[in-house]
Amino acid sequence: MVVRLFLISSQENIDFSMLSFFRVIKFAIQDFFRNFSLSFMTILTLVLMLLSVNALIAFRVVGQHAIEMVEDQINISIYFSHTASDEHISEIVGFVQSFPEVEQTTFKTPDQVLEEFRTQHAANHEILASLDELGENPLGATLIVKTNNPEDYENIITAIDIPEYQDIIDAQTFGDTQAAIENIRNITERVERVSLSLAIMFGLIAFIIIFNTIRVAIYTQREEISIKKLVGATDWFVKGPYIVQSIFFTVISIAVTSYLVMFIWSRFDPYWGLIWHQADFLTNYYNSNILFLLSSQTAAVLVLTIFSATLAMRRYLRT
Repeated sequence: MVVRLFLISSQENIDFSMLSFFRVIKFAIQDFFRNFSLSFMTILTLVLMLLSVNALIAFRVVGQHAIEMVEDQINISIYFSHTASDEHISEIVGFVQSFPEVEQTTFKTPDQVLEEFRTQHAANHEILASLDELGENPLGATLIVKTNNPEDYENIITAIDIPEYQDIIDAQTFGDTQAAIENIRNITERVERVSLSLAIMFGLIAFIIIFNTIRVAIYTQREEISIKKLVGATDWFVKGPYIVQSIFFTVISIAVTSYLVMFIWSRFDPYWGLIWHQADFLTNYYNSNILFLLSSQTAAVLVLTIFSATLAMRRYLRT
């Protein structure tokens, strides 16, 4: 009999808790639409903040990919004199290949260099005629060196720039790719700073709007809150709708932002595809990292909204 009474009591408590929970959700929905203009502005600000964050992510991904592509094309071309002996050339080639930083080397004989030169200037008959008049190959061998990191090229250039090799090496080129990398990095960093500043600004605006939204809701419902307290409502029952409302803000803003990000990135993908010959670059990145992106952004927005709501309740809701 005692067990039966206990089970009945437990079931009644569960039913009452579930009823209270659904009422909290009901009140949260009512508050959401009662102050719809403020709710709309809150969601809009959160969406703008999230778009700024995703723009920051997109610029970082695009900038990093551009840097990797440029770095992959960097190499040193060492041009040997056409009078250099095979023994001296082999010595320098072996010396360069002994560097642990060297990833790959490509050696082109004078005949290969001449053939490439003729192919490159096939439309310029004056240059080809001048080569024919010389009667010999004026071009020397070429060694193309690729290292693991772009920073390693300076070490190799310094190592071969010695008096002993001056008569053997005509020139070595490092190109302007390093300057291009620095330009890409500078542009990416500036855009990232702007996007981060916008995200912080919209985050602060969202905090203020949520704070005022809860404050206005508490003020307009002060009589209802007093009645609830008089009839024995718990703190959770009074404060719950505002917390649930904050969760509404988070879920809706994340959903809207996710749709907009996918839409915007899919529109930019064809342009990146023309540049990098890689279709759906941003979309594929988003799909591959969707769990991390959504979970981290949801957690951040949830903390912001609940913190704002809690601070407003603590200041204006005396329970």
